Amino acid sequence: MKFLHLSDLHIGKSVNGFSMLEEQRHAFRQILGYIEAERPDAAVVAGDVYDRAVPGVEAVRLFDDFLTELSGASVSLLLVSGNHDSPERLNYASRLLSDKNIYICGAFDGELKSVALPDEYGEVRFWLLPFIKPSSARAFFGGRGVESYDDALSAALQSANIDYAARNVLIAHQFFTPARAQPLRSESELSPAGGIDAVSAELISRFDYAALGHLHGAQSVGADNLRYAGSPVKYSLSERRQEKSVTLAELRKKGDLTFAKLPLTPIHDMREIKGELDKLTSREISELADKEDYLRVILTDERELADPMGRLRSVYPNVMALDFENSRTRADISETAGGREQAEALSPYDLFSEFFLEVSGAAMSAEQAEIARELLESAAEAAE
Repeated sequence: MKFLHLSDLHIGKSVNGFSMLEEQRHAFRQILGYIEAERPDAAVVAGDVYDRAVPGVEAVRLFDDFLTELSGASVSLLLVSGNHDSPERLNYASRLLSDKNIYICGAFDGELKSVALPDEYGEVRFWLLPFIKPSSARAFFGGRGVESYDDALSAALQSANIDYAARNVLIAHQFFTPARAQPLRSESELSPAGGIDAVSAELISRFDYAALGHLHGAQSVGADNLRYAGSPVKYSLSERRQEKSVTLAELRKKGDLTFAKLPLTPIHDMREIKGELDKLTSREISELADKEDYLRVILTDERELADPMGRLRSVYPNVMALDFENSRTRADISETAGGREQAEALSPYDLFSEFFLEVSGAAMSAEQAEIARELLESAAEAAE
């Protein structure tokens, strides 16, 4: 049984105001190319199909195109919802789509659904577990003391009476963690405070393969057969060093599993550059890589700069974030290390000074400081 594992499509997502639709369309073309070349029996999508519960028209159209292409390739598709999806919307027409070998499990209804696909060794049973919370699971397993995410997953799995002597593949969208390490996370993943959404990977260790979604970096979770495919596109600047891919797994007889990561290349990469404004915008530096890459720029100029973002975007149109790192910003960080309480104790003038420093990369001149003081004093008098 050969199957392609992907997750966290987040169709319709924007990053720092930049739409990722074309990057997503480009990634899907590559995935369809792998399907044509590798001829897998199935493709599994482990949640977060869309970036928000009510996706835009273009996002829905792109996913429809992707499903149509998959259906034409005679590949079974098995899909579960993620924490970004609307389970009810994904469930729409799911019974009709199953006749086209497209199996969608959007909402958990107390029963762990499965699909059996045949191969030369018999059947592989794929178990579809959409994203669930303790509060929603409690309605079905209230008598079992469902208080945590661990409790919810444990109750769902136990209710299925899975025959672990056979070959089983789990498709799930949750934050699974190994016993002795923390998985790699990125800024674009939703994370409740304190990691209360974490689920022990031990709960799923008996599956021949667990096709997981939620984390955007491709990685295993305590064992090679428990894997996150990662997102097909970089969805935050914290993911800029990640190499995006989809996972091709092949399960032969019981216990005989191999897998490989198939790389996905973006239209424009995401990276970080650092230096003085004049040097970064020079032809010598700007022509070293694609000028249309998505960039975080760190300026190190000590002098005051006029419209640094405008100058940068005249050379690099896809600057996503601009930060400053110089002697003044280092001093500012040191002085404000006290956190929120200290910030609340600052005067309006001090707060404005910090804001000016962050935006311009330089402290106010004496003339600018005097103007700021006058304006703030006038505003305070008008408010009395």
